[in-house]
Amino acid sequence: MLVFLPALAALSACTATERAAPFPAPPPPSAVLPKAPAPSYGPVLDGSGACTGSAPETAAAIEPGIGECDLVRLKGRPPTDVLIGEGRSGREVQVLYTEPGAKELYFFVNNRLDRIVR
Repeated sequence: MLVFLPALAALSACTATERAAPFPAPPPPSAVLPKAPAPSYGPVLDGSGACTGSAPETAAAIEPGIGECDLVRLKGRPPTDVLIGEGRSGREVQVLYTEPGAKELYFFVNNRLDRIVR
């Protein structure tokens, strides 16, 4: 019992005011990683199907790789519907045109025509 007495005396010497300071709060997530700037894809379509800027008129045909505004310019009329979202690849847009007797759906990834479903 005498062996434990010095250890007990040392433990009893600690008081509440001598406790270690609590760990500081972690920084907010925005302080840990800098926010990446939003990518710029040039003039794109908004939710109503209107182009957000003036697009260079370089596309001569509807084919993979053309921009969203080029499609509307080549079609000559606004789309029936536009769905805009963010996916794993970045900006993803679906543009629907209702044609007489059929529907055409154009899929864009990062302002480039990826595929067409008729």
